[in-house]
Amino acid sequence: MTLPIFDLCLKNGSVVLPDATVVTDVYVRDGRIARIGGQGDAGRVIDCTGLTVLPGVIDTQVHFREPGLTAAEDLATGSLAAVMGGVTAVFEMPNTKPPTDCPEAVVAKLEHARGRMWCDHAFYVGATTDNADRCAELEMLPGTAGIKIFMGSSTGSLLVSDDAVLERVLRSGRRRVAIHAEDETRLHERMGERKAGDPSSHPVWRDEETALRATRRIVQLARRTGRRIHVLHITTPAELEFLSGHKDIASCEVTPQHLTLAGEDAYARLGTLAQMNPPIRGQKYRDGLWYWMGQGVPDIIGSDHAPHPLAAKQRAYPDTPSGMPGVQTLLPLMLNHVAQGRLSLRRLVDMTSAGPQRLFGLVRKGRIAVGYDADFSVVDLAARWTVQQEWLASKCGWSPFVGDELTGRPMGTIIRGNVVMWENQIAPTAQGAPLLFEATDRPLTA
Repeated sequence: MTLPIFDLCLKNGSVVLPDATVVTDVYVRDGRIARIGGQGDAGRVIDCTGLTVLPGVIDTQVHFREPGLTAAEDLATGSLAAVMGGVTAVFEMPNTKPPTDCPEAVVAKLEHARGRMWCDHAFYVGATTDNADRCAELEMLPGTAGIKIFMGSSTGSLLVSDDAVLERVLRSGRRRVAIHAEDETRLHERMGERKAGDPSSHPVWRDEETALRATRRIVQLARRTGRRIHVLHITTPAELEFLSGHKDIASCEVTPQHLTLAGEDAYARLGTLAQMNPPIRGQKYRDGLWYWMGQGVPDIIGSDHAPHPLAAKQRAYPDTPSGMPGVQTLLPLMLNHVAQGRLSLRRLVDMTSAGPQRLFGLVRKGRIAVGYDADFSVVDLAARWTVQQEWLASKCGWSPFVGDELTGRPMGTIIRGNVVMWENQIAPTAQGAPLLFEATDRPLTA
């Protein structure tokens, strides 16, 4: 008997390749893409007729809350939500309890992830006043996505708001630094703008100037130090216009929430479930983000998955935590925007696969090409469906998008050739592994 040449074949799908979308077969051997097109025997064949095979979606901003805040999420449940939504890899954030701000904390997260995380993963290290001069060492730890700076206070204790300390962080190391850009001084000055019981005052407090001022400051410091930065969850057109003049040093991210929700409806309908940092703003801001999307300025899409227990979210504002789950709905929401003609499928692929690889130097990720990891997000672009509570895998158990009718649905999540999710059925075991980066990977030499 002739043994199969390949381990897996995705047959007859519309495959989004780097230069074209073609109906073809993709063959996998030993966890990597071995052939595109042609014929061959495979141990498992999946019929993808009528489906579209995307490069694996990479969500570069999630908060899985482990350790210390696991009432809302943990590494197992958060990564399960990821693969249910077609996400093959995540960058997890450091504002846990205790924070991920030292080598021991990174090692502990990697240990907790082993055998429990369903998707591939890397962990950010949080910058602090105490570790500012050690960031060059910390960013090179295996399994790390780099350094994350919180310029404005949000969930957790990590905060670096002083320009002198920010400059020390930027001078220590060379990898791209992720930034939560809200101006802490202005946040303190405007706390009186919060109205008890009125979450619609959240974007009044954390206003456009709060975001723009911080973004300008960090770009100025990036210029002074020659350090590349990545500004997370942009919410204002003014920031994107400003950043369009600094693309050599500053990349940026937008989220599905800010591209989908508008404050006029969201706070009235969802209340504090719509509360996040930086905030959901009005329709003119959402429309402005889409304008700059059309201009090509945002580089990638991240979910900023930031769950909290429903009981905490249901308290009266402002005694409520900011953040909402999003890793499971990232791809469905954006496929719906594709169906509605707001962006092309190719642009979505660039912002969720090729873009993350390009910005952060991921090894063997981000495209469907021979030799790359066999990571695929298989979707049905024509499927019309409703987001239901029962579909959600996050431990927090809620989503602001429950009840939304969408077009485009994840059908399968394949990671390094492992079929982790297919038609909402999950593999028997979690096989997520740490991501490799060009900056930290040490290939073996002969």
